Amino acid sequence: MKSFTDIFIKHPVLAIVVNVAILLIGLRASMSLPIQQFPKIESSSIIITTVYIGASAENVRGFLTTPIERAVSAISGIDYIESSSTAGVSVVTIKLKLNHPRTEALAEVNARLQQIRGELPAEAEPPTIEVQRADRPYATFYIAFNSDTMPIPALTDWLTRQIQPQFATLANVQRVGIEGGRTLAMRIWIDPQRLSALGLTAGDVSEALRRNNFLAAVGRTKGELTQIDLLANTDLRTVAEFEQLIVEQRDGATIRLGDVARVELGTDEAMMIAKYAGKESVYLSVWPLPGVNEIAISNAIKAKMEELRPTLPPGTNMDFAWNGTVFMEASLKEISKTLAETVLIVGLVVFIFMGSIRTALVPLIAIPISLVGAGIFMSLMGFSLNLLTILAIVLAVGLVVDDAIVVVENVQRHVREGKSRTDAALISARELVGPIIAMTITLAVVYAPIGFQGGLTGVLFREFAFTLAAAVIVSGIVAITLSPVMSAAMVRQGGKQNAFTEVVNRAFDRVRDVYSHMLESALRMRWAIVAASLLVTLAAVPLYMFSGRELAPVEDEKHVFVILQGAPDSTLQESSKQASTVAEMFKQIPESKGVWSIVTPGSGFGGMIATDWNDRKRNTKQIAGEAFGMLSVLPGVQAFPVTPPPLPGAGQFDVELVLKSQLPPEQLLGVAQQVLAEGNAAGIFMYVDTDLKIDLPQARVIVDRDKVADPDGAPRHCWTSRSAHPAANSSPYRVSPAFRRPPHHEHSTSSSSRTPYASTPASCRA
Repeated sequence: MKSFTDIFIKHPVLAIVVNVAILLIGLRASMSLPIQQFPKIESSSIIITTVYIGASAENVRGFLTTPIERAVSAISGIDYIESSSTAGVSVVTIKLKLNHPRTEALAEVNARLQQIRGELPAEAEPPTIEVQRADRPYATFYIAFNSDTMPIPALTDWLTRQIQPQFATLANVQRVGIEGGRTLAMRIWIDPQRLSALGLTAGDVSEALRRNNFLAAVGRTKGELTQIDLLANTDLRTVAEFEQLIVEQRDGATIRLGDVARVELGTDEAMMIAKYAGKESVYLSVWPLPGVNEIAISNAIKAKMEELRPTLPPGTNMDFAWNGTVFMEASLKEISKTLAETVLIVGLVVFIFMGSIRTALVPLIAIPISLVGAGIFMSLMGFSLNLLTILAIVLAVGLVVDDAIVVVENVQRHVREGKSRTDAALISARELVGPIIAMTITLAVVYAPIGFQGGLTGVLFREFAFTLAAAVIVSGIVAITLSPVMSAAMVRQGGKQNAFTEVVNRAFDRVRDVYSHMLESALRMRWAIVAASLLVTLAAVPLYMFSGRELAPVEDEKHVFVILQGAPDSTLQESSKQASTVAEMFKQIPESKGVWSIVTPGSGFGGMIATDWNDRKRNTKQIAGEAFGMLSVLPGVQAFPVTPPPLPGAGQFDVELVLKSQLPPEQLLGVAQQVLAEGNAAGIFMYVDTDLKIDLPQARVIVDRDKVADPDGAPRHCWTSRSAHPAANSSPYRVSPAFRRPPHHEHSTSSSSRTPYASTPASCRA
């Protein structure tokens, strides 16, 4: 009975062309795949930041955070909403559902904010919107700059004008930010006594600045032959010009800004200090586009750094503070090495068991065609070369040879029975076409369901499952088209065997005899075998119950992060000193290669870069344990060393509990403290904390309006103030035990406090 496989055996050129096409197209598709550490995760967050300078946390919550939450909560694709209200800053974070289009959500958020813009205080700045990946809320690359000759403001200005644009123009770079910098600003320090004596208020000074310092487009003048652009000298640039600014003219007297204030060229108020290797620095954060080859971007950044190094000003240093592709590149090299070793081992085993190089070539040639051909499916489905897809290819090596081995063995059997090699290939292909299709579908169906799981696990392992299934499907195509043709050419005529093949066959005969004897013995004591099997099965139950469980093992990524928490009323300078103390302790660890930190008032974040894996005996998990013991004795600051998470995720902690209640923050704090006490008493968490903190002192200002007579006798009003009892500030109602991943430190320049106050989150997560 004829089969469609006959056409390939009778026309071997067709079989060769089909498989060469699979190989070439697969190579082209594989070369175009992006290289990443993990599969692409469409997990996005939309961050809405609104600045209301001078407002308390309570006012920010009531007048900014609550209206914004109410407006954006109705858009589609929301998983949950987080918010925090600090003194002067409102931050609303919208976590979108997996694979929800971020562009559509961003358009909806913009439309909603435009609808409520009139409800927000006029003094508040317009809300700013930022879209970022929820699974990686920090940049992939951080480049540290410090200088012995330039202060931080000058260094920031130089980076903004000269360096940042050059990195921003690199291919596949989404944006480049400046972290820890300070921009130049004209600082005006008002003398309240002089202002009061002249009958003026701070509002008068502010209005004078707006009135006299602006940009004006005048236009141009034209003659018959020439035209000239006109420039109006309406903006102020120097300290002297600001000092001469007229605040008010009264009875022929001119009151200038220099009469009521001290003017100096300085910087915006610093809310962040970045350090690298013990020196105050400014970071350039480089954010790649989603789904691109991040290793290629890393190489491009390194090339750009070497290009810029000779042009750096004297005394200026440039270093890679954080390269998120170091572990990725090392892992991909290691797993590629494993792939090569697997192919060699499988080839050796096939050769030994088949006893002939000629017949072993049939399954060995099927391996690269099947693996490379899987790249066609990967490209069509938008996959990338990452740790999970390459792992699938490694596992597929042992599967894709099965079909070819079955084909060549069957052809060899028919040849031994006296058939010609061509007839043996025809008969063998007809006999095996059904079983091969069944085997291929069975293997593909076994792994494919992993890719249909929901949630983050499904997103992560979808590429793994479908890549493995694709390699198996291609191996089935190769077994039907090319393997019979090669078997007809490689099997010896008449089924002759060489000496090595005969030795292998005799060894298999002995193994078969031993197995037959053992099988007969087992059948005679079948009930004992059944009882032993049940005993082993039951023993697996307690072993499973007492075994540790995790989605993936913790990897040594050559980095240890550290979370710093100081006193809530700590200044930026005090937090910087505490971070320096932590950095000095990290330097005492033998495996330490470099230390970096980013601090804000009352909190901070940093890390230790470890030496290369081959240069140390301990892994980062062991180093983090030693660091925890060292840092736990520090007074005035809590420091928690942690290792990066093994797999990306949308959460920041292993366990997160959200307390939902209509109670005021002061009463809810007691409940949160009870949860903290229970978490600490459990003895299984290294770190248990809550975002709800009522521990930042404030001075309440009571304003009175008193009538005071002017020197000329006319009544006027002046503002006097006095301090009252301290009030409290608080933060989001979340208890977060067991730190999992480093928190987001891409702060807006308006961030001013680390003790936020937030409305109740929209959902409860654990």
